[in-house]
Amino acid sequence: MTVPGGFPARGLWRRPGLRWADVVVVAALIALLFGLLRLAPALNAPFLPKTAPSEISTDPANLPYYAVRSLLRMFAALILSVLFTFVYATAAARLRRTEKVLIPVLDILQSVPVLGFLSVTVTAFISLFPGSELGLECASIFAIFTAMAWNMTFAFYHSLVSQPRDLDEAARILRLTRWQRFWRLDVPSGMIPLVWNGMMSFGGAWFFLAASESISVLNHQYALPGIGSYAAAAIAQGNLGEVGYAIITEIVLVLGVNFLFWRPVTAWAERFRVEESESAEKPRSLVLDVLRRSEVPELLGRPLKPVGRLLDRATRPFGLAEHPLAVSRTRERTGDVFFAGVLAALVAYGAWEALGYVRATTGLGEFGYAAALGAATFARVMFLVAVATVIWVPIGVWIGMDPRVTRFAQPIVQVLAGFPANFLFPFATVVFVAWHLSLDVGAVLLMALGAQWYILFNVIAGASAIPSDLREAMTSLQVSGWLRWKKFILPSIFASYVTGGITAAGGAWNASIVAEVVSYGHNHLVATGLGAYIFQATATGNFPHILVGIVVMSVYVVLTNRLLWRRLYALAERRYSL
Repeated sequence: MTVPGGFPARGLWRRPGLRWADVVVVAALIALLFGLLRLAPALNAPFLPKTAPSEISTDPANLPYYAVRSLLRMFAALILSVLFTFVYATAAARLRRTEKVLIPVLDILQSVPVLGFLSVTVTAFISLFPGSELGLECASIFAIFTAMAWNMTFAFYHSLVSQPRDLDEAARILRLTRWQRFWRLDVPSGMIPLVWNGMMSFGGAWFFLAASESISVLNHQYALPGIGSYAAAAIAQGNLGEVGYAIITEIVLVLGVNFLFWRPVTAWAERFRVEESESAEKPRSLVLDVLRRSEVPELLGRPLKPVGRLLDRATRPFGLAEHPLAVSRTRERTGDVFFAGVLAALVAYGAWEALGYVRATTGLGEFGYAAALGAATFARVMFLVAVATVIWVPIGVWIGMDPRVTRFAQPIVQVLAGFPANFLFPFATVVFVAWHLSLDVGAVLLMALGAQWYILFNVIAGASAIPSDLREAMTSLQVSGWLRWKKFILPSIFASYVTGGITAAGGAWNASIVAEVVSYGHNHLVATGLGAYIFQATATGNFPHILVGIVVMSVYVVLTNRLLWRRLYALAERRYSL
């Protein structure tokens, strides 16, 4: 007698059918691999520095190819930035003595302009890959990396040093190894600020794409196929129509990257939000929904699970993620003194050699002249940060605290932040010349186009990370108006704002390199400032002036960070940590 619906059920041993989501994901992967294979030969094309082209064709038909080449460089730099962030920020947050070196070094690295890195690294990368364009590609990717990495590192470092105490205690009770703690606690707890700052860093890197692809160093001009070098060639030719084509292509790229990459990543990162009550509405992404319906990601990740378990076991002999209960103060102080002595000796030796080089080539008086120019740029930077704070903090809170607003505002903000504002510099030059406006004033506006978004993105990230239960408590207690801002909103976003402020200031110093010298056709405007000084020294290959300019800019940035931003960081950790 057959029992209807009995065991085994009909179709139990039948293989599941192919889902439409699997077809879409597989097709996308095949298209991606095909594109990479087609691009690979071009990356290793023959290259001779003396005969290399100084600009590329401005035929609009080449724009799709240029767009793909630029995107490949951007994502390669993003991968390098994430790896650098994980290593550098973790070392700074977990090693007490190392932190005293790595954070000041990060301040200095943030202050070094992209052109400063290019002036040193281009020749080295070309020598590393003689006769191949791969050396110039690596130099371009490294320059884009320097425009991304520092902001992401600061954000992840802050998330590590401000981790909730109960999570730290849970990791110790569970006796997690350092490797396990990193992947199961450190990365998840810092994922939301890392994603938002990664998005901002990616957008900010578009600003320096022209300088990274159309490289002018040591009286040599090199051009790589890409949107940035296309725009640079169009600007040099004074062709506003072709600049317009570059702008349209750039907007399409930013929208596409936002839809296909950043929106899915942002929605996926919501799984790491720590709160007692669930948010009423979470970010959604069509691409993420398709990936979740497909079995392809799980099949691709299945071989990695044994590797993860093997790494868990292999890293256990390196110790647990905890500090010793008893520490010898005498031994600790002796180590501190020795470490400080070695570090001071190295710094003194480097400073002595640098001063000797400058004194023998251009004279030490050049530092005073550069410092005076730096004061003008410093005034522009601080004015920019103050105005951006007043404008973008309320807007960022409004966007971050309402998921419905975030859904439609994020693409708009991403386009504004990701749009390379230096593409608009030719139009600004025309306006400044027509209105007889000095670039000493106009440079503030041009710098703001590239730097103000750091504050907005960090405030949005801080506001969106506020636990829903705290928001509901404020609503239940009917706390509103200025009292709500003073007691709830501003303390909650203060740490994120400090991260945004310090990176916006660093971004403004970097942006001064291209904002204090603008050109269009036969019109050339130069502002009084340190950015113009470094730009002109880099273009002519004047190494003593490049060194003086970078040192002076680093001193300004480090002193500002030490006297202002680090104190605000300490205040955020001490009083406003959630």
